[in-house]
Amino acid sequence: MLSLETEIVNILRDIYDPEIPVNIYDLGLIYDINIEDRNKVRITMTLTAPNCPVADLLPNEIKEKIERLPEVSSAQVDLVFDPPWNQSMMSDEAKFDLGML
Repeated sequence: MLSLETEIVNILRDIYDPEIPVNIYDLGLIYDINIEDRNKVRITMTLTAPNCPVADLLPNEIKEKIERLPEVSSAQVDLVFDPPWNQSMMSDEAKFDLGML
């Protein structure tokens, strides 16, 4: 049986940035996954740029998909821009997919 955090990471790996063909987890947009009492999930994330066209849509998509997990009582997505995202935050897999390795 997968742990709840592993299930959440799997969901995040199925959500893609619409402008970059890499999932948001490997892109390094997820800063923290916190599972609190009663399986309340709080995710801290950023975007590649503050003026990203999906700034309103992406956090809602994440929240809705995580709340579909039966173990999760609620989900909250906090969007932050400090520290600002940069390419060094990407996984090696993402860098390879984008031809950066």
